[in-house]
Amino acid sequence: MVTWPMRGKSNRDIADILGLGHRTIEKNRETVFRKLGVESRTAAAALAMREA
Repeated sequence: MVTWPMRGKSNRDIADILGLGHRTIEKNRETVFRKLGVESRTAAAALAMREA
């Protein structure tokens, strides 16, 4: 699941895979970004790569 955005999956794609609403995915993404202190998928991916 963590790598789906890095593989180009949209929020809607991820929602479909998980059987959830796309707004659920968007709200979860917003929460994760806030906790990580980032504002974009690119910044989150870069942080993940640095931490790996």
